[in-house]
Amino acid sequence: MKIALLGYGKMGQIIEKIARDRGHEIVLKKTSTTSFDQLDQADVAIDFSIPDVAVTNIKAALDLNIPVISGTTGWLEQYDEICEYCELKNGAFLYGSNFSVGVNIFFQLNEYLAQIMSQLDSYQVSMEEIHHTQKLDAPSGTAITLAQDIIKNSSYTLWSLDEKTAADSIPIYAKRIDQVPGTHTVDYSSDIDTIEIKHTAHNRNGFALGAVLAAEWIFHKKGIFSMKDVLNLKK
Repeated sequence: MKIALLGYGKMGQIIEKIARDRGHEIVLKKTSTTSFDQLDQADVAIDFSIPDVAVTNIKAALDLNIPVISGTTGWLEQYDEICEYCELKNGAFLYGSNFSVGVNIFFQLNEYLAQIMSQLDSYQVSMEEIHHTQKLDAPSGTAITLAQDIIKNSSYTLWSLDEKTAADSIPIYAKRIDQVPGTHTVDYSSDIDTIEIKHTAHNRNGFALGAVLAAEWIFHKKGIFSMKDVLNLKK
């Protein structure tokens, strides 16, 4: 399979290595100083760029009828626009706030726990996410996904950054520490005890492998997908 890397930072470089190890060819390594030349040779595009250019990258691939995997966070106010654009172009698009197989299992655990805890008023939920200091957005896209999944399965209606703004809000505490690939904790606390689930990434390899698996899965497909489709997890 021929892959275009839209964004060639640390994640793009790890994706390149894993993709080559799995027998794929990299036909484009797009950076802020290079063009989209060679994009039309790709079978699939993988976007790990920055929020300011993610939408441009995704649309460029969809314009060429190339399926797109995007792991860039911080641009989701335009997610519905991209979904509409994908449908207009009869293309294929998959966004993931986190492509790690372990994190996507963690998402499932989080939803299940939220359903159980929604029946218990004595517990209050909070979240913490820790990432490296180069991460541009806060809270992380993974933390936002976790919060949204709790909201869908409970009486909480919103999340807030670094504080609890209302009784029905989920506080997300974001920390930035050197060399931390990503740690996410969901905490339910009462006066009696605390229930906690946690995912700790040891490196970026799991994120990169998941992105390549998603690219292999979406090849020759049409529609809008998520990692739940790739991993055949319950929606």
